[in-house]
Amino acid sequence: MRAGIVLSTLGYLVFFIGVSMFVPLAVSLIYDDGDVPAFAVSAAVTIVVGLGLGLGFRGKKTEIKAREGYLIVSASWTAMALFGALPFVLSGAIPDPVDAVFESMSGFTTTGASILSEIESLPHGILFWRSFTHWIGGMGIIVLTVAILPFLGVGGMSLAKAELSGPVTDKLAPRMIETARILWGVYVLLTAVEVVLLCVGGMNLFESLCHTFGTMATGGFSTRNTSIAAFPGRFVQYVIVVFMFIAGTNFTLHFHALRGRVTTYWKSPEFRFYLVSTLAVIAIVMADLVFVRGDGVEAAFRSSSFQTVSILTTTGYATEDFGLWTPLSQFLLVSIMVMGGMAGSTAGGVKVMRLQLLLQHVRLEMKRFLHPAAVLRVRMGDKVVPESIVSMVISFFLLYAILVFLGTVVMTLLGMDMVSGGTAVVACVSNVGPGLGTVGPAANFGHVHPVGKVALTFLMLVGRLEIYTILVIFSRGYWRA
Repeated sequence: MRAGIVLSTLGYLVFFIGVSMFVPLAVSLIYDDGDVPAFAVSAAVTIVVGLGLGLGFRGKKTEIKAREGYLIVSASWTAMALFGALPFVLSGAIPDPVDAVFESMSGFTTTGASILSEIESLPHGILFWRSFTHWIGGMGIIVLTVAILPFLGVGGMSLAKAELSGPVTDKLAPRMIETARILWGVYVLLTAVEVVLLCVGGMNLFESLCHTFGTMATGGFSTRNTSIAAFPGRFVQYVIVVFMFIAGTNFTLHFHALRGRVTTYWKSPEFRFYLVSTLAVIAIVMADLVFVRGDGVEAAFRSSSFQTVSILTTTGYATEDFGLWTPLSQFLLVSIMVMGGMAGSTAGGVKVMRLQLLLQHVRLEMKRFLHPAAVLRVRMGDKVVPESIVSMVISFFLLYAILVFLGTVVMTLLGMDMVSGGTAVVACVSNVGPGLGTVGPAANFGHVHPVGKVALTFLMLVGRLEIYTILVIFSRGYWRA
């Protein structure tokens, strides 16, 4: 383990976070809400620390190895949360450091869980920073940085392997630098389109930007206490539904579609599963709202579509409190909360691809009971999936279940009921945001015990980095290798 390359790379990542604080600083200057000093000091401290590490430990040009990449990724997301919390603390918006780090980690990991009960009274700069952390973390600070690192004399392939979501990394270009640029180009284009549409729908530019950041990053921080329910217009809600679904789709498919290969979507077995699952849950929840609650067809369709897509893509926006829905609808939402979106998207959860592979593995194992001599292989489309990938998927689900179990034990020991504590853990490790009970869409995480907030903050990080990246650095073999 070369400490110099780890600290130097971490320094440049911290420096980037400091520079990004100039954007909310400009917003603060425009609205003059009194939070300018907080951002100015935060940016200065973050930039100085980042440059100090980056330049102080800069060495010769070299490629980052896998072991170093995992440590850099884990440390960088932790550093982002710590330095990202500075504006909250210094402005007085969130004076408690534990709460501030929770909010910051929730932002960068695109979880959207909040400790705040009163949002609308916050300064515009702070509101913008909350949402902007979503947008930065959405596609991944590391993916962005691999496009910059070559200019700093550092290669970035190992970082991408540690950060890119999903069991398989789908490269669009021969070089990772080009891949990162392509992904960010698609990300920026879709962001710009949604901002324009929300402005057309009646939102002002500030709120359009903030809610677009939360949508494209599948984060869920809103500028309003009642989330998207504060914007009852059908157009706005349908626009957000569409872009949440887009954000939960593998971005490589969007790239191919923009190049004219629209049929790439339907050719993807993962996308077909993602689409069918979404439509099925929407239909069941819609029927529940129509026949049980007595809603009109359009209102039921819009509400079921919004909440279903929001939870499935782990965005966490809400137009109503689904904690008041029937047990059937709540069960379905918690189930898709675990599933999440597609690999290669900004969504959290275990990912559709992993669930597909697990279901296929179970189906083949049942066939082996009937045909012991048969040679059966798990496939994704026309491609055979290596046994090593299948094994990793199985162990991923096991680790996920263990984390949820242990997390729920901790939360219940701290006084939360099982429904609230369990869904809080699932919501954080899947990077969704709202759960059920006392942490539902109409509530917040402010009442959670400080120890519980620390545990949930860790789970947000573990979930964002897809478990292995963060847990591997705690193994003895990692440090002995």
